[in-house]
Amino acid sequence: MGIEVGGLLGLIWLIIVIWAIVKVAKSAAGGLAKLLWILVLLFFPLIGLIVWLLFGPKG
Repeated sequence: MGIEVGGLLGLIWLIIVIWAIVKVAKSAAGGLAKLLWILVLLFFPLIGLIVWLLFGPKG
């Protein structure tokens, strides 16, 4: 049962990170800022998501 729960949580986490990347891509931020945010989200998913939620581009 632990594998199924871990797999489900991993899938949910992946969906959240993909959602954040799409939000960054659609934001009004400049091209370089978008690229940097996407790289942060890809290489540091947990910390990157928290920092993006607090300081990332809005809109």
